[in-house]
Amino acid sequence: MTQQIDSDGRLRHLLTLDGLPRETLCRLLDRAGQIRDTALGRTQRRNLLDGTTVCTLFFEPSTRTRSSFQIAAQRLGADVLNFDASASSTRKGETARDTLRNLEAMGVRGFVVRHSEDGAVDALAEVAGEGTTLVNAGDGRSAHPTQGLLDALTLRQAKGADFSRLKVLIVGDVKHSRVARSDLHALRTLGTGEIRVCGPQSLLPDDDTLAGCTVGGDFDAMLEGVDAVMMLRLQRERMEEGLVASLDDYHRDYGLTQARLGRAARDAVVLHPGPINRGVEITDEVADGPQSLVLRQVSNGVAIRMAVLETLLG
Repeated sequence: MTQQIDSDGRLRHLLTLDGLPRETLCRLLDRAGQIRDTALGRTQRRNLLDGTTVCTLFFEPSTRTRSSFQIAAQRLGADVLNFDASASSTRKGETARDTLRNLEAMGVRGFVVRHSEDGAVDALAEVAGEGTTLVNAGDGRSAHPTQGLLDALTLRQAKGADFSRLKVLIVGDVKHSRVARSDLHALRTLGTGEIRVCGPQSLLPDDDTLAGCTVGGDFDAMLEGVDAVMMLRLQRERMEEGLVASLDDYHRDYGLTQARLGRAARDAVVLHPGPINRGVEITDEVADGPQSLVLRQVSNGVAIRMAVLETLLG
């Protein structure tokens, strides 16, 4: 996306990790690591964005993403405007573009946007005024770049900066997952040694999303020796009826249990973007176990989003 980098090579928007220069991606990871204590409220907040208004412009429900962006903006000293599409003029027919332009006219500089349609955030970036910056907080099945960044940061903390040594397995509903796409972009950019993808054929994309990946349907075989297992939420609300026979069948074939995890490397780690369907894609024993980094992902989300807002608006 050329529109997310300006003519001086500076990051103007964060719309996708696809094509984002490795140097830019690593700089965001480095910065997030440096300010993690501030992100978690362990040190005094920074006032870098004092006087700046950030709007969480969400046309789709969210808990973790919206909350962590709000905390991140507040930790940087920004004023936060939470926009609820269900109680706004969008219900009267106002377009997302008009909503953006009206909020810009009120002095809002930063927009964190979630939308159900693919490409919706890109379209808003095209009409955004000079000095306005947008962050894609998830659009359709396309991208969720800050989730990809926080997952990469979590892996780097656990396994070190040399991703070329790693075997990483992504499991589940890749077809409907914007998280999986952003994770794949990040893993490729960081030079991951081997990326494996596993899931039922009905939930794997039929485009070039999985280019360069080792793809298979046998979960037990794909787990052998991997350093990290990235489980995906079964996107039931986006699936056409019949793509999965039953939740019990899905758990039998693609649910991560402690016994199954034993096939991975001894020090393998487990990630999940949430919300977790416990007993479907992962058991309680694994989700709450010593190899799980799920809560670290959540805390890293605040740090990553602080780094992104600081870079774009600071």
